[in-house]
Amino acid sequence: MEIDWSAYSAPGLHDELIGPGGGPRVAGRQLTRYLAELGGQEIGVRQQAAELAIKAMGITFTVYHEQGGSIDRAWPLDIIPRTISRKEWARVERGLKQRATALNCFIDDIYHGQRIIADGVMPFSIIASSKNFRPTCIGIDPPRNCWAHVCGSDLVRDKDGTLYVLEDNLRVPSGVSYMIENRQVVKRVFPELFDSAAILPVDDYPSQLHDMLVALSPRRETRPEVVVLTPGIYNSAYFEHAYLARQMGCELVEGRDLAVHEDDCVYMQTTRGWVRVDVIYRRIDDEFLDPLAFRADSTLGVAGLMRAWAKGNVALANAPGAGVADDKLVYTYVPDMIQYYLSEDPILPNVPSWRCGEPQELEHVLAHLDSLVVKPVDGSGGYGMLMGPMATQRERTQFATALRAEPRGYIAQPVVTLSTVPTFVDDRLEPRHVDLRPFILSGADTYVTTGGLTRVALRKGTLVVNSSQGGGSKDTWIVDTEI
Repeated sequence: MEIDWSAYSAPGLHDELIGPGGGPRVAGRQLTRYLAELGGQEIGVRQQAAELAIKAMGITFTVYHEQGGSIDRAWPLDIIPRTISRKEWARVERGLKQRATALNCFIDDIYHGQRIIADGVMPFSIIASSKNFRPTCIGIDPPRNCWAHVCGSDLVRDKDGTLYVLEDNLRVPSGVSYMIENRQVVKRVFPELFDSAAILPVDDYPSQLHDMLVALSPRRETRPEVVVLTPGIYNSAYFEHAYLARQMGCELVEGRDLAVHEDDCVYMQTTRGWVRVDVIYRRIDDEFLDPLAFRADSTLGVAGLMRAWAKGNVALANAPGAGVADDKLVYTYVPDMIQYYLSEDPILPNVPSWRCGEPQELEHVLAHLDSLVVKPVDGSGGYGMLMGPMATQRERTQFATALRAEPRGYIAQPVVTLSTVPTFVDDRLEPRHVDLRPFILSGADTYVTTGGLTRVALRKGTLVVNSSQGGGSKDTWIVDTEI
Protein backbone atom coordinates (compact mmCIF):
# COMPACT_ATOMS: atom_id res chain seq x y z
CA MET A 1 0.00 0.00 0.00
CA GLU A 2 1.42 3.36 -1.03
CA ILE A 3 2.02 6.07 1.58
CA ASP A 4 -0.42 8.99 1.45
CA TRP A 5 1.67 12.02 2.45
CA SER A 6 -1.48 14.13 2.77
CA ALA A 7 -2.30 12.12 5.89
CA TYR A 8 1.05 13.00 7.48
CA SER A 9 1.14 16.23 9.49
CA ALA A 10 3.17 17.97 12.17
CA PRO A 11 0.84 20.83 13.17
CA GLY A 12 2.55 23.90 14.59
CA LEU A 13 6.02 22.47 13.96
CA HIS A 14 8.64 22.76 11.25
CA ASP A 15 8.96 19.40 9.51
CA GLU A 16 12.25 18.85 7.70
CA LEU A 17 10.72 16.75 4.91
CA ILE A 18 7.12 17.91 4.45
CA GLY A 19 6.20 21.59 4.07
CA PRO A 20 3.19 23.34 5.67
CA GLY A 21 1.09 22.78 2.54
CA GLY A 22 1.54 19.01 2.72
CA GLY A 23 4.00 18.79 -0.17
CA PRO A 24 7.66 17.78 0.15
CA ARG A 25 10.39 20.35 0.62
CA VAL A 26 12.75 20.66 -2.33
CA ALA A 27 15.52 18.48 -0.83
CA GLY A 28 13.05 15.68 -0.09
CA ARG A 29 11.05 15.42 -3.30
CA GLN A 30 12.80 12.34 -4.65
CA LEU A 31 12.75 10.66 -1.23
CA THR A 32 9.02 11.20 -0.68
CA ARG A 33 8.16 9.78 -4.11
CA TYR A 34 10.34 6.77 -3.43
CA LEU A 35 8.87 6.11 0.02
CA ALA A 36 5.31 6.53 -1.26
CA GLU A 37 5.93 3.87 -3.89
CA LEU A 38 7.52 1.48 -1.39
CA GLY A 39 4.59 1.63 0.99
CA GLY A 40 4.48 1.10 4.74
CA GLN A 41 4.87 -2.68 4.69
CA GLU A 42 8.03 -2.63 2.58
CA ILE A 43 9.51 0.19 4.66
CA GLY A 44 8.92 -2.01 7.71
CA VAL A 45 10.79 -4.88 6.05
CA ARG A 46 13.72 -2.59 5.30
CA GLN A 47 13.71 -1.19 8.84
CA GLN A 48 14.05 -4.76 10.13
CA ALA A 49 16.86 -5.37 7.64
CA ALA A 50 18.67 -2.28 8.96
CA GLU A 51 18.35 -3.47 12.55
CA LEU A 52 19.76 -6.87 11.60
CA ALA A 53 22.65 -5.21 9.78
CA ILE A 54 23.44 -3.08 12.83
CA LYS A 55 23.61 -6.19 15.02
CA ALA A 56 25.74 -8.04 12.46
CA MET A 57 28.13 -5.09 12.17
CA GLY A 58 28.40 -4.82 15.96
CA ILE A 59 27.36 -1.16 16.11
CA THR A 60 26.68 -0.57 19.79
CA PHE A 61 26.61 2.09 22.49
CA THR A 62 26.80 1.78 26.25
CA VAL A 63 24.10 2.90 28.69
CA TYR A 64 25.08 3.50 32.31
CA HIS A 65 22.62 2.84 35.14
CA GLU A 66 22.28 4.99 38.24
CA GLN A 67 23.17 1.90 40.30
CA GLY A 68 26.60 1.86 38.67
CA GLY A 69 26.15 -0.88 36.08
CA SER A 70 26.15 -0.62 32.30
CA ILE A 71 24.81 -2.48 29.29
CA ASP A 72 25.73 -2.54 25.59
CA ARG A 73 22.83 -1.96 23.22
CA ALA A 74 22.45 -2.06 19.47
CA TRP A 75 22.63 1.42 17.98
CA PRO A 76 19.06 2.74 17.35
CA LEU A 77 18.61 3.90 13.73
CA ASP A 78 15.40 4.96 12.04
CA ILE A 79 15.88 4.54 8.30
CA ILE A 80 13.81 7.55 7.15
CA PRO A 81 16.57 10.13 6.57
CA ARG A 82 16.63 13.83 7.26
CA THR A 83 17.14 15.91 4.11
CA ILE A 84 18.75 19.35 3.78
CA SER A 85 19.47 21.18 0.54
CA ARG A 86 23.08 21.82 -0.43
CA LYS A 87 22.27 25.52 -0.79
CA GLU A 88 21.12 25.80 2.82
CA TRP A 89 24.03 23.68 4.04
CA ALA A 90 26.54 26.04 2.42
CA ARG A 91 25.41 28.77 4.82
CA VAL A 92 25.48 26.39 7.80
CA GLU A 93 29.02 25.34 6.88
CA ARG A 94 30.19 28.96 6.77
CA GLY A 95 28.58 29.60 10.14
CA LEU A 96 30.22 26.58 11.76
CA LYS A 97 33.66 27.50 10.41
CA GLN A 98 33.21 31.03 11.71
CA ARG A 99 32.21 29.71 15.12
CA ALA A 100 35.10 27.23 15.40
CA THR A 101 37.59 29.95 14.46
CA ALA A 102 36.24 32.33 17.12
CA LEU A 103 36.22 29.60 19.78
CA ASN A 104 39.86 28.73 19.08
CA CYS A 105 40.78 32.42 19.25
CA PHE A 106 39.01 32.63 22.61
CA ILE A 107 40.72 29.58 24.11
CA ASP A 108 44.16 30.78 22.98
CA ASP A 109 43.45 34.24 24.39
CA ILE A 110 42.30 32.84 27.75
CA TYR A 111 45.60 30.98 28.20
CA HIS A 112 47.68 33.96 27.08
CA GLY A 113 46.79 37.66 27.23
CA GLN A 114 43.09 37.40 28.24
CA ARG A 115 42.36 40.44 26.10
CA ILE A 116 38.66 39.62 25.97
CA ILE A 117 38.52 40.08 29.74
CA ALA A 118 40.75 43.16 29.83
CA ASP A 119 38.52 44.80 27.21
CA GLY A 120 35.38 44.13 29.24
CA VAL A 121 33.68 41.72 26.82
CA MET A 122 33.56 38.95 29.43
CA PRO A 123 34.03 39.15 33.21
CA PHE A 124 36.98 37.30 34.72
CA SER A 125 34.61 35.57 37.14
CA ILE A 126 33.30 33.42 34.27
CA ILE A 127 36.74 31.90 33.79
CA ALA A 128 37.74 31.84 37.44
CA SER A 129 34.66 29.78 38.31
CA SER A 130 34.87 27.45 35.31
CA LYS A 131 35.44 23.78 36.16
CA ASN A 132 37.16 23.30 32.81
CA PHE A 133 39.68 26.16 33.02
CA ARG A 134 43.17 24.64 33.42
CA PRO A 135 45.75 27.03 34.95
CA THR A 136 48.46 24.52 33.98
CA CYS A 137 47.78 25.41 30.33
CA ILE A 138 48.61 29.11 30.73
CA GLY A 139 51.39 30.13 28.37
CA ILE A 140 51.43 26.90 26.35
CA ASP A 141 51.48 27.27 22.56
CA PRO A 142 49.95 24.28 20.74
CA PRO A 143 50.61 23.94 16.99
CA ARG A 144 48.96 26.74 14.98
CA ASN A 145 47.54 28.08 18.26
CA CYS A 146 44.70 25.63 17.71
CA TRP A 147 43.14 24.06 20.81
CA ALA A 148 39.81 22.57 19.73
CA HIS A 149 40.77 20.46 16.73
CA VAL A 150 37.49 18.53 16.79
CA CYS A 151 34.23 20.28 17.65
CA GLY A 152 30.68 18.97 17.61
CA SER A 153 28.16 21.82 17.60
CA ASP A 154 24.53 20.87 18.20
CA LEU A 155 22.00 22.57 15.90
CA VAL A 156 18.25 22.82 16.45
CA ARG A 157 15.51 24.32 14.29
CA ASP A 158 12.57 26.07 15.91
CA LYS A 159 9.00 26.00 14.65
CA ASP A 160 9.55 29.20 12.62
CA GLY A 161 12.36 27.52 10.67
CA THR A 162 15.25 29.35 12.36
CA LEU A 163 18.33 27.18 12.81
CA TYR A 164 20.12 27.81 16.13
CA VAL A 165 23.33 26.57 17.69
CA LEU A 166 22.26 24.94 20.95
CA GLU A 167 25.72 24.17 22.33
CA ASP A 168 29.34 23.47 21.40
CA ASN A 169 31.14 20.27 22.43
CA LEU A 170 34.91 20.80 22.54
CA ARG A 171 36.26 18.36 25.12
CA VAL A 172 35.82 14.90 23.60
CA PRO A 173 32.86 15.24 21.20
CA SER A 174 31.45 11.90 20.12
CA GLY A 175 29.02 10.51 17.56
CA VAL A 176 30.83 10.87 14.26
CA SER A 177 31.31 7.11 13.82
CA TYR A 178 27.55 6.64 14.07
CA MET A 179 27.07 9.28 11.39
CA ILE A 180 29.25 7.24 9.04
CA GLU A 181 27.76 3.87 9.98
CA ASN A 182 24.23 5.22 9.61
CA ARG A 183 25.07 6.07 6.02
CA GLN A 184 26.47 2.60 5.33
CA VAL A 185 23.34 0.92 6.69
CA VAL A 186 20.90 3.21 4.86
CA LYS A 187 22.83 2.63 1.62
CA ARG A 188 22.12 -1.06 2.07
CA VAL A 189 18.38 -0.64 2.54
CA PHE A 190 17.80 2.16 -0.02
CA PRO A 191 20.38 1.34 -2.74
CA GLU A 192 18.14 2.62 -5.55
CA LEU A 193 18.09 6.14 -4.11
CA PHE A 194 21.86 6.40 -3.89
CA ASP A 195 22.07 5.42 -7.56
CA SER A 196 19.78 8.24 -8.64
CA ALA A 197 19.76 11.05 -6.04
CA ALA A 198 22.54 13.63 -5.63
CA ILE A 199 23.33 12.81 -1.97
CA LEU A 200 26.70 14.19 -0.86
CA PRO A 201 29.06 11.66 0.78
CA VAL A 202 30.18 11.58 4.43
CA ASP A 203 32.73 8.76 4.36
CA ASP A 204 35.78 11.01 3.92
CA TYR A 205 35.76 12.05 7.59
CA PRO A 206 38.35 9.49 8.85
CA SER A 207 40.83 10.54 6.16
CA GLN A 208 40.20 14.23 6.93
CA LEU A 209 40.71 13.54 10.64
CA HIS A 210 43.89 11.59 9.95
CA ASP A 211 45.36 14.32 7.75
CA MET A 212 44.58 16.96 10.37
CA LEU A 213 46.23 14.88 13.11
CA VAL A 214 49.32 14.12 11.02
CA ALA A 215 49.80 17.84 10.36
CA LEU A 216 50.10 18.41 14.13
CA SER A 217 53.21 16.23 14.44
CA PRO A 218 56.15 17.99 16.13
CA ARG A 219 58.60 15.93 14.05
CA ARG A 220 59.08 16.10 10.31
CA GLU A 221 58.53 12.39 9.90
CA THR A 222 57.18 11.02 6.62
CA ARG A 223 54.80 8.87 8.65
CA PRO A 224 54.22 10.34 12.11
CA GLU A 225 53.00 7.92 14.78
CA VAL A 226 49.38 8.82 15.54
CA VAL A 227 47.43 6.96 18.23
CA VAL A 228 43.90 7.08 19.60
CA LEU A 229 43.87 7.13 23.42
CA THR A 230 40.78 5.48 24.93
CA PRO A 231 39.73 4.94 28.56
CA GLY A 232 38.99 1.33 27.61
CA ILE A 233 36.23 -1.05 26.67
CA TYR A 234 33.83 0.10 29.36
CA ASN A 235 33.59 3.64 28.03
CA SER A 236 30.25 4.48 26.40
CA ALA A 237 31.99 5.65 23.21
CA TYR A 238 34.48 2.76 22.94
CA PHE A 239 32.88 1.58 19.69
CA GLU A 240 33.74 4.95 18.18
CA HIS A 241 37.30 4.95 19.50
CA ALA A 242 37.98 1.55 17.96
CA TYR A 243 36.16 2.44 14.74
CA LEU A 244 38.13 5.64 14.10
CA ALA A 245 41.46 4.03 14.95
CA ARG A 246 40.71 1.23 12.51
CA GLN A 247 39.56 3.58 9.77
CA MET A 248 42.64 5.80 10.15
CA GLY A 249 45.06 2.88 10.37
CA CYS A 250 46.23 4.03 13.81
CA GLU A 251 46.92 2.17 17.01
CA LEU A 252 44.19 2.18 19.65
CA VAL A 253 45.91 2.52 23.01
CA GLU A 254 45.12 2.83 26.70
CA GLY A 255 47.18 4.82 29.17
CA ARG A 256 49.05 1.71 30.28
CA ASP A 257 50.39 1.29 26.73
CA LEU A 258 52.17 4.66 26.83
CA ALA A 259 55.01 6.14 28.90
CA VAL A 260 56.93 9.40 29.06
CA HIS A 261 60.66 8.70 29.10
CA GLU A 262 63.53 10.79 30.44
CA ASP A 263 63.71 12.81 27.23
CA ASP A 264 60.14 14.05 27.91
CA CYS A 265 58.83 12.30 24.81
CA VAL A 266 55.91 9.86 24.72
CA TYR A 267 56.52 6.25 23.74
CA MET A 268 54.22 3.34 22.96
CA GLN A 269 55.04 -0.20 23.98
CA THR A 270 54.89 -2.57 21.01
CA THR A 271 56.13 -6.05 20.13
CA ARG A 272 59.09 -4.26 18.50
CA GLY A 273 59.91 -2.35 21.67
CA TRP A 274 59.21 1.28 22.54
CA VAL A 275 58.10 3.47 19.62
CA ARG A 276 57.90 7.24 19.87
CA VAL A 277 54.40 8.75 19.55
CA ASP A 278 53.95 12.07 17.76
CA VAL A 279 50.23 12.76 17.98
CA ILE A 280 47.60 11.56 20.45
CA TYR A 281 43.92 11.83 19.57
CA ARG A 282 42.73 11.57 23.12
CA ARG A 283 39.23 10.49 24.10
CA ILE A 284 39.83 10.99 27.83
CA ASP A 285 38.73 14.02 29.85
CA ASP A 286 41.44 16.44 31.01
CA GLU A 287 41.32 15.48 34.66
CA PHE A 288 42.24 11.86 33.88
CA LEU A 289 45.02 12.60 31.34
CA ASP A 290 48.01 12.90 33.64
CA PRO A 291 48.06 11.90 37.34
CA LEU A 292 51.01 14.25 37.91
CA ALA A 293 49.08 17.29 36.67
CA PHE A 294 45.45 16.53 37.48
CA ARG A 295 43.82 13.69 39.40
CA ALA A 296 46.49 11.74 41.22
CA ASP A 297 44.25 8.68 41.41
CA SER A 298 43.74 8.41 37.64
CA THR A 299 44.86 5.13 36.08
CA LEU A 300 43.58 6.07 32.62
CA GLY A 301 46.20 8.60 31.59
CA VAL A 302 49.97 8.84 31.31
CA ALA A 303 52.25 10.26 34.00
CA GLY A 304 54.22 13.20 32.58
CA LEU A 305 52.02 13.62 29.49
CA MET A 306 51.32 17.31 30.22
CA ARG A 307 55.05 17.97 30.57
CA ALA A 308 55.75 16.32 27.20
CA TRP A 309 52.94 18.31 25.57
CA ALA A 310 54.06 21.63 27.12
CA LYS A 311 57.56 21.10 25.72
CA GLY A 312 56.16 20.50 22.24
CA ASN A 313 57.31 16.87 22.05
CA VAL A 314 53.83 15.47 21.41
CA ALA A 315 50.61 16.94 20.03
CA LEU A 316 47.29 16.37 21.79
CA ALA A 317 43.90 16.72 20.10
CA ASN A 318 41.87 18.19 21.53
CA ALA A 319 44.37 20.18 23.51
CA PRO A 320 44.04 20.10 27.31
CA GLY A 321 42.18 23.17 28.48
CA ALA A 322 39.98 23.42 25.39
CA GLY A 323 37.03 22.55 27.62
CA VAL A 324 37.03 26.08 28.99
CA ALA A 325 34.84 26.89 25.97
CA ASP A 326 32.72 23.76 26.52
CA ASP A 327 30.64 25.51 29.15
CA LYS A 328 27.07 26.61 28.61
CA LEU A 329 27.73 29.93 30.30
CA VAL A 330 30.70 30.63 28.02
CA TYR A 331 28.42 29.56 25.13
CA THR A 332 26.25 32.62 25.76
CA TYR A 333 29.27 34.82 24.88
CA VAL A 334 30.10 33.17 21.54
CA PRO A 335 28.28 35.82 19.46
CA ASP A 336 30.36 38.42 21.31
CA MET A 337 33.52 36.41 20.59
CA ILE A 338 32.75 36.41 16.88
CA GLN A 339 32.35 40.18 16.92
CA TYR A 340 35.43 40.68 19.10
CA TYR A 341 37.95 38.39 17.41
CA LEU A 342 36.68 38.34 13.83
CA SER A 343 34.82 41.67 13.52
CA GLU A 344 31.93 39.78 11.92
CA ASP A 345 28.26 39.27 12.63
CA PRO A 346 27.40 35.68 13.65
CA ILE A 347 26.07 33.66 10.74
CA LEU A 348 24.33 31.14 13.01
CA PRO A 349 22.51 32.53 16.06
CA ASN A 350 22.59 31.18 19.59
CA VAL A 351 19.37 30.16 21.30
CA PRO A 352 18.36 33.20 23.43
CA SER A 353 19.72 32.59 26.93
CA TRP A 354 19.59 33.97 30.47
CA ARG A 355 22.70 33.85 32.66
CA CYS A 356 21.46 32.88 36.10
CA GLY A 357 24.62 34.27 37.70
CA GLU A 358 23.39 37.79 36.88
CA PRO A 359 20.86 38.90 39.53
CA GLN A 360 18.30 40.49 37.20
CA GLU A 361 18.38 37.54 34.82
CA LEU A 362 18.09 35.11 37.74
CA GLU A 363 14.94 36.84 38.94
CA HIS A 364 13.44 36.58 35.44
CA VAL A 365 14.24 32.86 35.32
CA LEU A 366 12.77 32.21 38.78
CA ALA A 367 9.59 34.02 37.77
CA HIS A 368 9.21 31.98 34.57
CA LEU A 369 10.39 28.49 35.55
CA ASP A 370 7.17 27.03 34.19
CA SER A 371 8.06 28.09 30.63
CA LEU A 372 11.87 27.75 30.46
CA VAL A 373 14.52 25.06 30.14
CA VAL A 374 17.19 25.38 32.83
CA LYS A 375 20.54 23.65 32.25
CA PRO A 376 23.66 23.09 34.36
CA VAL A 377 26.52 24.86 32.59
CA ASP A 378 28.83 21.85 32.67
CA GLY A 379 26.16 19.18 32.10
CA SER A 380 25.85 16.80 29.18
CA GLY A 381 23.65 14.03 27.88
CA GLY A 382 20.43 15.85 28.82
CA TYR A 383 20.95 15.09 32.52
CA GLY A 384 20.36 17.48 35.40
CA MET A 385 18.19 19.97 33.53
CA LEU A 386 14.68 21.22 34.18
CA MET A 387 12.10 21.17 31.39
CA GLY A 388 9.86 23.79 32.96
CA PRO A 389 6.60 23.18 31.07
CA MET A 390 6.80 19.43 31.73
CA ALA A 391 7.99 19.62 35.34
CA THR A 392 5.82 19.36 38.43
CA GLN A 393 5.48 22.26 40.83
CA ARG A 394 7.57 20.36 43.35
CA GLU A 395 10.38 19.88 40.79
CA ARG A 396 10.31 23.58 39.93
CA THR A 397 10.46 24.53 43.61
CA GLN A 398 13.45 22.24 44.17
CA PHE A 399 15.19 23.68 41.12
CA ALA A 400 14.56 27.24 42.33
CA THR A 401 16.38 26.36 45.56
CA ALA A 402 19.33 25.00 43.56
CA LEU A 403 19.41 28.13 41.39
CA ARG A 404 19.55 30.44 44.40
CA ALA A 405 22.29 28.34 45.99
CA GLU A 406 24.54 28.24 42.90
CA PRO A 407 23.29 30.64 40.22
CA ARG A 408 26.55 30.61 38.23
CA GLY A 409 26.01 26.91 37.63
CA TYR A 410 22.97 27.36 35.35
CA ILE A 411 21.64 29.08 32.27
CA ALA A 412 18.04 29.18 31.08
CA GLN A 413 16.56 29.18 27.60
CA PRO A 414 13.10 29.23 26.05
CA VAL A 415 11.76 25.87 24.96
CA VAL A 416 12.84 25.24 21.38
CA THR A 417 10.19 22.90 20.02
CA LEU A 418 12.67 21.18 17.66
CA SER A 419 11.80 20.42 14.07
CA THR A 420 10.45 17.00 13.13
CA VAL A 421 11.21 14.29 10.59
CA PRO A 422 8.90 11.42 9.57
CA THR A 423 9.83 8.37 11.62
CA PHE A 424 8.71 4.77 11.19
CA VAL A 425 6.46 3.87 14.15
CA ASP A 426 4.14 0.85 14.23
CA ASP A 427 3.95 0.44 10.44
CA ARG A 428 3.29 4.11 9.77
CA LEU A 429 5.17 7.39 9.56
CA GLU A 430 4.82 9.84 12.45
CA PRO A 431 6.68 13.10 13.21
CA ARG A 432 9.44 12.91 15.80
CA HIS A 433 11.68 15.72 17.05
CA VAL A 434 15.32 15.91 15.93
CA ASP A 435 18.53 17.85 16.43
CA LEU A 436 21.76 17.72 14.42
CA ARG A 437 25.43 17.45 15.40
CA PRO A 438 27.85 18.33 12.59
CA PHE A 439 31.58 17.93 13.25
CA ILE A 440 34.19 20.58 12.54
CA LEU A 441 37.92 19.83 12.16
CA SER A 442 40.29 22.76 12.71
CA GLY A 443 43.90 22.72 11.59
CA ALA A 444 45.70 24.19 8.59
CA ASP A 445 42.23 24.30 7.03
CA THR A 446 38.75 23.96 8.52
CA TYR A 447 36.57 21.05 7.44
CA VAL A 448 32.87 20.54 8.19
CA THR A 449 31.12 17.21 7.74
CA THR A 450 28.52 17.07 4.99
CA GLY A 451 25.60 16.97 7.36
CA GLY A 452 26.17 15.26 10.68
CA LEU A 453 24.57 12.99 13.23
CA THR A 454 20.81 13.55 13.38
CA ARG A 455 19.47 12.42 16.74
CA VAL A 456 15.76 11.70 17.06
CA ALA A 457 13.44 11.58 20.07
CA LEU A 458 11.78 8.22 19.41
CA ARG A 459 9.22 8.61 22.19
CA LYS A 460 6.18 10.60 21.10
CA GLY A 461 6.02 14.14 22.45
CA THR A 462 9.45 14.19 24.08
CA LEU A 463 12.21 16.61 23.09
CA VAL A 464 15.03 14.50 24.59
CA VAL A 465 17.08 13.03 21.74
CA ASN A 466 19.99 11.53 23.68
CA SER A 467 20.49 7.82 23.00
CA SER A 468 21.16 7.24 26.71
CA GLN A 469 17.61 8.43 27.40
CA GLY A 470 15.71 6.55 24.74
CA GLY A 471 16.63 8.59 21.67
CA GLY A 472 17.73 7.24 18.31
CA SER A 473 19.37 8.49 15.13
CA LYS A 474 18.85 9.10 11.43
CA ASP A 475 21.04 9.42 8.39
CA THR A 476 21.42 13.05 7.27
CA TRP A 477 21.33 13.75 3.54
CA ILE A 478 22.73 16.93 2.06
CA VAL A 479 21.04 16.90 -1.33
CA ASP A 480 22.27 18.87 -4.34
CA THR A 481 18.96 20.01 -5.76
CA GLU A 482 20.53 21.95 -8.62
CA ILE A 483 21.90 18.95 -10.52
